[in-house]
Amino acid sequence: MPTLAEIRAFVGQLSEVGQLAAVQEAAAQRLIQMDAAKRPDIAPGRIGRITTTITPACLRLLTGTVQQRNRTGSRFDFLLDEASTERLRRDPSNTRFRIAEDEKRYRIPKIPAACIELTDAPADS
Repeated sequence: MPTLAEIRAFVGQLSEVGQLAAVQEAAAQRLIQMDAAKRPDIAPGRIGRITTTITPACLRLLTGTVQQRNRTGSRFDFLLDEASTERLRRDPSNTRFRIAEDEKRYRIPKIPAACIELTDAPADS
């Protein structure tokens, strides 16, 4: 495997824009792969918490189970546990989610994957 210095020297000698663009594209693809490998495996059945980055604020730090994902895997339905369902039901800032008094677990649709923090270990660990 070439050293970083050798790779930089090689790139510095490229004289065509197309060649340099191909190197840049390969580097970008590798960065995407490395980033994907670091992300947690968000999958249905995992236990998690909604992070503080989400809006509306009434959803912040609620806990539950990850449900089905959308087509792109960028959003998931999230089934609140009983305590979080009750907390959302009673939250005075909640003007969006109407939860029936007899409903024990409430499903919130389309939570962004970036707003889900997993709190359990993956099933295969």
